[in-house]
Amino acid sequence: MSAMDASQDPAAEHVARHAAEPPARAAEKAAAKVPATAWISWVALAMMTTSSVASLRAAPTMAVYGLACVFLYLLPAVVFLLPTSLVSAELASGWKGGVYNWVARGISKPMGFLAVWCQFAMTIFYYPSLLGFVASTLAYVFNPALASSGVWTACVIIVVYWSGVWVSSRGTKGVAGLASGGLIIGTLIPGVVLVVLGTVFLGQGNESAAPMTADHIFPAWAGLASLVLIVNNFLSYSGMEMNAVHVSSLRNPAKEFPKSMFLAMGMVLLIFILPALAISWVVPADQLSLTAGVMQAFDAVFANFGTQWLTPIVGIMLVTASLGGMLTWLAGPSKGLLLISRQEGYLPPFLQRLNKNGVQQNILVVQGIVTTAIGLMYALIPNVSSAYWIFSVITTQVYLIMYLLMFVAAVGLRRKYPDHPRGFRSPMLKSLCGIGFGASLAALLVGFIPPSQFGGANPVVYVVIVVVGALGLGLLVPYLFYRARKPSWKQEAAAEEVTPE
Repeated sequence: MSAMDASQDPAAEHVARHAAEPPARAAEKAAAKVPATAWISWVALAMMTTSSVASLRAAPTMAVYGLACVFLYLLPAVVFLLPTSLVSAELASGWKGGVYNWVARGISKPMGFLAVWCQFAMTIFYYPSLLGFVASTLAYVFNPALASSGVWTACVIIVVYWSGVWVSSRGTKGVAGLASGGLIIGTLIPGVVLVVLGTVFLGQGNESAAPMTADHIFPAWAGLASLVLIVNNFLSYSGMEMNAVHVSSLRNPAKEFPKSMFLAMGMVLLIFILPALAISWVVPADQLSLTAGVMQAFDAVFANFGTQWLTPIVGIMLVTASLGGMLTWLAGPSKGLLLISRQEGYLPPFLQRLNKNGVQQNILVVQGIVTTAIGLMYALIPNVSSAYWIFSVITTQVYLIMYLLMFVAAVGLRRKYPDHPRGFRSPMLKSLCGIGFGASLAALLVGFIPPSQFGGANPVVYVVIVVVGALGLGLLVPYLFYRARKPSWKQEAAAEEVTPE
């Protein structure tokens, strides 16, 4: 989730200017303008995509399924990751401005605002879930018993988030450098160590905590609730529309982009599946914490080899990578929402103000107040894992609304502007959009069903929290902003900031 370059394409004359020109020739001319130093290889793009998508944070969520996690990762990769990657590549190579411009042109401006709002609003619940993972990981550095403490988790969320706001509001540079090494420091090295030691653990004759036989390839069916955890995998794969903006930097997008995406999919699946399996070998599902499961597995494996002193070191590595990503993303989606709102007047002037460092501090502060309230819920909900899962589901629900709009807009743009120059044309676009839309809608609906792992919890409370969080924040709040907008909220000077090059 990097910052969205919120902008609009030039007006209708831009399309008319290219209407008489063959699309292939127009694409060649556009590519000729890219300087030689700007080309990137398809392998490099695959690595960039992998680093922005892959993480160990979701591993405990799927480890509870044991061998079935392979199926539960492959299914959303085929019906969601692949359609999202190919469709967003066509949109990014044809229209600058990110999801707002795609949806505004493909559907309408109000729907464009809804899409960019959802892209921003999902972070309100994303940060509490991310920092919930950070809190549980930090617990293993100080005292593992704190991992199940809601008060500890709430304190870490509030302190770390506001520290991030303070850093971001000062316009600090160089934070991206911390996140750029996250793939190696906080994902690849710990992931490889976990898988290797887990394999050695089994090789020593220890029995796997989860059955690894062929009859466990598919998850046990106990009604819809048994498959609810798969919804979290849609969020694991989200963000591909951001990486699609680099499609124009490939020498031969039509051939190289699909190769890049398939390579990235393979690497992402390995990073997701193998650590999840390793955790399921070591930690029994009924003892697994959705927030501290990674550290539980490391602690158990290191204890087996008499190297438990390494547990805090791995914890620091994971926390460093997570915090680097949080700081990098903190101001990104809010900056995109700010630019569009200044141009179209979607937010009141108070939320459009910048501080002396040019940072949208007021948006970050308001977001922080809501995040603090959500963080306090960790102290009120008895089970930290339940709170973590609820916030992860709400994050996914809100983001899926944006994807539903994106798939509809892609079909609309292909129909409205069939000859508009595109650096990449997605094959079977309508079919891909249909599959992606159907999968996203199904995941959104399933997310309202309490998972079977929370058998003792009150399902009514779960549903109410998810409905209020997802539909209230994702639909009601942007509707109220849109209805309350005034012409005086527009800042014409901002138009230059969002005009594409």
